[in-house]
Order: sequence, then structure tokens, then C-alpha cells
Amino acid sequence: MRHPPHLSVLLTVAGLALVGMSAGSVALLGTGTAAAAAPACAVQYSAGQPWGTGFQGAVTITNNSTALESWSLTFDFPDGQKVTQGWNAKWSQTGTSVTAVNESWNGALASGASVTAGFLASYSGSNSAPSVFKLNGVTCNEDGTDPTDPPDPTDPPDPTDPPDPGTAPVLRASGNKLVDADGTTRRMLGVNRSGGEFMCVQGYGIFDGPVDDAAVKAIADWEANTVRIPLNEECWLGLDNIKPEYAGANYIRAVKELVQRVEAHGMTPVVELHWSYGQYTGNSAGCSDVHASCQKPMPNMRYTPGFWTSVANTFKDDPAVVFDLFNEPYPDRATSTAAEAWTCWRDGGTCPGIGYEVAGMQDLLDAVRATGARNLVLVPGIAYSNDLSQWLQHKPTDPAGNLAAAWHIYNFNVCNTESCWDSQLAPVAAQVPLVAGEIGENTCSHSFVDRVMKWFDDRGQSYLGWTWNTWDCSAGPALISAYDGTPTAFGIGLRDHLRALDGE
Repeated sequence: MRHPPHLSVLLTVAGLALVGMSAGSVALLGTGTAAAAAPACAVQYSAGQPWGTGFQGAVTITNNSTALESWSLTFDFPDGQKVTQGWNAKWSQTGTSVTAVNESWNGALASGASVTAGFLASYSGSNSAPSVFKLNGVTCNEDGTDPTDPPDPTDPPDPTDPPDPGTAPVLRASGNKLVDADGTTRRMLGVNRSGGEFMCVQGYGIFDGPVDDAAVKAIADWEANTVRIPLNEECWLGLDNIKPEYAGANYIRAVKELVQRVEAHGMTPVVELHWSYGQYTGNSAGCSDVHASCQKPMPNMRYTPGFWTSVANTFKDDPAVVFDLFNEPYPDRATSTAAEAWTCWRDGGTCPGIGYEVAGMQDLLDAVRATGARNLVLVPGIAYSNDLSQWLQHKPTDPAGNLAAAWHIYNFNVCNTESCWDSQLAPVAAQVPLVAGEIGENTCSHSFVDRVMKWFDDRGQSYLGWTWNTWDCSAGPALISAYDGTPTAFGIGLRDHLRALDGE
């Protein structure tokens, strides 16, 4: 869904300074204050679970001495590992010796302050951790601290730690239905919680409005059982055009905390890629910006597979989290034929009319499954997810067999009648679970979504209202006028319908 105009005004952002990340990339950015310790400096080294011959690592440096205007960290890899890419520092390597030098924006390191820098590396055979770290020539951890020891429990949580699933059910596809761990048929019925896709890239924050426990409880009080959480790939990856306080580890931590609150209230969280990198100025372009500041026609190969690798690694141990691969693909607006559009959607690569290398749905699904994540995955169609006419012929291959089709519907979409739903959606819903990830109407009423909900109810399928935000309903579908759950005229239809269903 495109957002109300007043939410689309972008702040001027700096150009990208990072090189492209590979499929295993994720930015770990965090600055904070750490308690002074005996050694002049302390370094916490971490390495994620390797994939093939590669792994992702990070170093957190704490300065316990006088304030520094710049810093340079050196260490040796014991097993010949090679840094291939890095972020939040200028990384270089000679032989086994690795050096990480601060960027222009994170060189100042006050006494007691910390900074984290991440990297990707290759290895062969063993992958032992470095044992000696030097900050500006001074050996760190000299009080005997083991740099691979677990962090102090009072430290902020590691953004890669899996969240507690709480009481949320674990859903999986079984035939054309969703079932829980007991085999009981379930439906995903709830709302979208917009904000995480645009606030960070516009420089305003991470979420639009409160996402504390009271705000999440208000959603549950509508008898919703699912919350879809739109994300921004540049914010998650911590790229340079995003303010550090809203990027990388800070952004990931905020998303994880919202996921935990959703699950604590027994609801299913759906994490979804909404805005992504890639310059597109063709037909129906939402913006001319290369950055993730609007909906693009397709995800990109430069960052999106790495985004999903990171998201899947973050949540793969929490199977209650559902992954929605990409919000609203529209390669059909750029290409001349439906065949080209569907091929582009599935296979990616070079797509007519799109000036960047495209990641197809198979690329993104492969990135998720390569982490070992078996979570339920939602795969959209084309035409802003409103066209599923060739979804069955082009659906990606899933080794986990855990896919559902994602569809979006508004009263102003092309496929907005029961006859279209019968001809286009029913064949899909007969074979795989069908989730209307966004339903809405721009009339500030609910007569259209009433029809949508009935069609889906009759077939035992799922739907989520757009959106749980207090926007002016006349500018776009907004379910609420206050975050205590006060509904708009549009929201009344969804709220009362969910409450009625709960009594069935």
C-alpha cells in the first residue's frame, strides 16, 4: 500500500558509502556506554554460524581509557580466515593480520563508550577466534578476559538472539490450510502495523506511534491473532544513509522487541520487506531515489538476499514468526508482457524496464532456507500483489514445503470483484493457503472489505487489515484514530467482524 502523502516527504540523506553486501551480510551497529573496566580497552568477538565456507563476525570495542578521537583495531586470524567485506569500519587484511579503522562518523570514542563493527569472511577447515586484540597499539582484555566469553547479562541484548515465542502458535502450510503444531486448522486474521518501513529512512525514528505493551494489547483486544510488521532493508542492514540511532542493531532490537510483544499476546508476527534499495524511474515509480524510500517494482540482488539471510538467522529459532518476502512487486508496470513480468518475479536477474539487478522470489526463498529456517513464508504475486493469475505456474521451489500465497486487495485495485476472485484466487486457494496481507478501502467505510472478508471466510482463508495507524482516513485506509484501539468508520467493520468470528 502506498502511504499518505504527508508520510512520504523525505529528508535529505547521504549517499551510500558501503560496497554491496553479499547474501550473508548484516550490519551490526551499536554505540553505547559500558562500565569502566581494569584493562585500557576490551574487545568482544563474535562469529555467527558459518554457511559453506563463509561466516559473519563482529567486534565490539569498549574504550576504558581516556577519550579517543580515532581508533584502529588490529588482530590476527589463527586459521587463515579472510575478511571479504565489512561495515562500520574500514577493513583491510595483510596475511593473517586484520585491521579495522573507524569511519569518519564513529571515530570519537569517549571513555567508557563502545562501538561495534561487522564483517564477512571466508575460511577453510577450522574457524578459531582471534586471541589478541590491540586498540591503537594497546593490548585489550589484559585483565584475563576471554574475548569469546558471553557478554555481561546487564549489557543490551544481542540483536541476533532469538526471541521468546511466548504463546503464539507455530503455523505451517498443510495442503491449502494453515495448521498449528497440533494439526488444528488456523487462520491469520489481524492488522498491519505500519511505520518500520518509512520512519527510519525519513530520519524520524523507528516506529510511527507507540509499540509498547499497551499498544500491542489494544490490537489483541480486537480479537486479532496476527500482526504484520513492514520493514526497511537499509534500516535493518544499517547502511550509511540511515541515522545510526535508527539503524542496524538498534533497528533490529526494536523489531525483535515488537515481535516479542506480539507473541506475548498470543498473536502471530509477520515480518515483511516493504521498502528496498534500487533506482527505478519508469512507469508508476513511487520515487526517483535509489534508497529504500518508497515501494520499488522488485527487490534487488545487491542487498535483499542479505537482508533475508539476516532476518532468517535472527528468527529461525522462533518458528512462530512468519516471513513475507516482498510487499507489492509490480514488474508488470515496467515490462511489456505478462510473461516477462512473471519470469522477472520468479527468477530475477536483468528485467526489462528495471535498471538494477533484480532478486526473484526464488532468490529470496533460497536465502531464507539456506540459514536452516523452516518458518512459514508468504510469496506475493505481481501488480502490487493483486494478480495471482500465474502464481501456481511460477511459484518458487521450497525444500521445506511451507509456502502460502500473499495477495493484496483494495477497492481501487483491478481484481476487486467476486467474479475475479472466483476465477483468479480460487484455484490458488484450492492448492495452497491464501493470505490477503492487506485489505482496505479508501472510502472511510467498510462495505468493500465486508465483501472481501466474506469471500475469504467462506473458503477458510486469511486476511489482515491495512493499517493500525492513526492517519487521516481520507488520505488512505486507517483502522484507528487513537492507539488505544479507537476505530475509524473503516476500522469498525474489521474490529466488529473479528470479534464476531472469535465467538464462532
